[in-house]
Amino acid sequence: MFIDSHCHLDRVDLEAFGGEVQGVLNAANEAGVEHMLCISIDMNNYPQVLALAEKYAQVNCTVGMHPNAREGHEPSIAELVEMAAHPRVVGIGETGLDYHYNEGDLTWQHERFERHLEAARQARLPVVIHSRAAPRETIEVLRQAHAEDFGGVLHCFSEDWNMAKAGLDLGFYVSFSGILTFKSAQELREVARKVPADRLLIETDSPYLAPVPHRGKPNHPAWVRHVAECLAEVRGEPLEAIAEHTTTNYHRLFKKGYDPTNGV
Repeated sequence: MFIDSHCHLDRVDLEAFGGEVQGVLNAANEAGVEHMLCISIDMNNYPQVLALAEKYAQVNCTVGMHPNAREGHEPSIAELVEMAAHPRVVGIGETGLDYHYNEGDLTWQHERFERHLEAARQARLPVVIHSRAAPRETIEVLRQAHAEDFGGVLHCFSEDWNMAKAGLDLGFYVSFSGILTFKSAQELREVARKVPADRLLIETDSPYLAPVPHRGKPNHPAWVRHVAECLAEVRGEPLEAIAEHTTTNYHRLFKKGYDPTNGV
């Protein structure tokens, strides 16, 4: 069985699933996907994300504000910690730095990132890191915050081995998305070969970044299986081993509320 460690279930196109979220979950189950983590991107979508986690046993969620979010309420550390106390919230984020879409003085983005890291520390929850075009700066902020104390994941990883190694040295996990299946991702596949088995995660980041052979289509959690298949091929391991590693790793990282006797 597989776990989609990062999806935006509230944004998945429901047209192909009878207009129902349950249809998305049924398709995931048929593909062997037993659980998924629905990620918050701002305070406007957080109530929807939380509602999905409250309604469906196979869904948990995070709380946080994406580095690209520019509208809506900016939560304080105390607010994040309070929201993170909900039993269905298992992590803080996604948060981080994005220099690809943002220019000029990015002090505000660093301050937001630092608030989320302090909230993760106080809540004793892992943090979900978004980093684009800012590998050195992201790692530096994590080091300054002593993020090894609470841990987290470098999500949708697409950087080089140097960043992966720096994250691993902080005790972080590395999550691979559909990007791993792209023909242009040879260097990323080399990184995927090197990441220790006990630090691997897989994700869709759906509805974005659909993997080959569905590239260009709206993504959904069932297709995390394609990421796992690619990862198995790249590492020369059985698919069953990838499923076991990534599922065990997910529950080790996002352990809040997990009951191994019934799988939720």
